[in-house]
Amino acid sequence: MKKVAVFGNAGGGKSTLSKRLSEITGLPLHILDKIQYQSGGIEVPQENYKHIHEQILLTDRWIIDGFGSMETLWLRLSEADTLVFVDLPLYVHFWWVTKRLITAYFKPPEGWPENSPILKSSLTSYQVLWLCHKYLTPKYREYIRQAQSTKSVYHIRSTAQISQFFELVENEINFEHKDGLSAS
Repeated sequence: MKKVAVFGNAGGGKSTLSKRLSEITGLPLHILDKIQYQSGGIEVPQENYKHIHEQILLTDRWIIDGFGSMETLWLRLSEADTLVFVDLPLYVHFWWVTKRLITAYFKPPEGWPENSPILKSSLTSYQVLWLCHKYLTPKYREYIRQAQSTKSVYHIRSTAQISQFFELVENEINFEHKDGLSAS
């Protein structure tokens, strides 16, 4: 586990999961929303975003959280040695977007640029939820099915599997260290 792509529908807890995974593994975390958007939710020029994304892919170790764009998504999934697909039931994604909207007025959402427009971003998330579920999620599912023979794949389908995922990763890292192998 050196190049990890964390992906899935909006509101699935990807940023929180990615942050915890980075803490466990020591891998550098790159949050695409913070690369793609400046403070206040202003989008950076697409060429700038793609250049930064490309530079990250060239490094030896990373966790990349988020969607970015269709063009960079498939490059990232191809380059990753580990895929973490957060594929919770659609109602969970809707609930977590709603919860994030409510709590964002007290605490900024994990992985969002400073001063992000909370209401506008949340409304966009609601629109994306159904579109992603209908069009992109089936493609993700097919991709990870095929990638299982060449990559480590974690397909998280329930909230219980999130904590199981962390436990599994911690056990793998402890096993590698116990055997004198380096996790880096």
